[in-house]
Amino acid sequence: MYAGTVPKLWNDTIEAHRRAVRDATLDTTAALVAEHGLTSVTMSRIAEETGIGRATLYKYFPDVEAILAAWHQRQIARHLEYLTEVRDQAGSPGGRLEAVLEAYAHIQHQHHGTELAALLHRGEHVARAQQQLNGLIHDLLTEAAKTGDVRDDVAPGELASYCLHAVTAAMPSAAAVRRLVQVTLTGLRPDPPAVKTGTAPARPHRAAREHSPRGPGADDRSAGDGRSSSQALRARRAGL
Repeated sequence: MYAGTVPKLWNDTIEAHRRAVRDATLDTTAALVAEHGLTSVTMSRIAEETGIGRATLYKYFPDVEAILAAWHQRQIARHLEYLTEVRDQAGSPGGRLEAVLEAYAHIQHQHHGTELAALLHRGEHVARAQQQLNGLIHDLLTEAAKTGDVRDDVAPGELASYCLHAVTAAMPSAAAVRRLVQVTLTGLRPDPPAVKTGTAPARPHRAAREHSPRGPGADDRSAGDGRSSSQALRARRAGL
């Protein structure tokens, strides 16, 4: 018997064991659902595949839905951590924005349309994650606008919503995902400066003058003697 508190090493060992059991349960359940479908997975099957007793499993989770919700929370946390790492590895503000959007688009592409995704993309933990993701993209847009890589005539919050909705569209391949990201980035770029034009009318092209009903050089002849076009025509008819 221990006279005082349980040694820290013993506590750490118990905690590590609990984490291992929990992680194994989450991974096994997600794999079973992906392979067999949600309705085919039971707590008994999870306990068997994980290698723990049913009684032990129920100490951790009350049902399959609770296991999947915990798995999804863990996935979201990992994805946000990964996107932060991608941001920190890129160089310029525009480059960071592009890298994060492409990474997020590929994550969505991998999980788009699955039964598991349809089940799990709801709940408070999803709303919190969405707020964190919006904040990440918002900050990247703000930085990129300061350097001229992103337009500044639209609020960063609106642009963040535009980005996240655009890159989550279903795409048939990884190459299509990259093209989608580039199209999205094109919509974020500032409008090119307007080209200044003079006020003097452009001189007609030579070919256009040659095909004029009056023939080539008609304007020059009429202008040369100070007469109008109609006066010049009447003069030619009179043999003048």
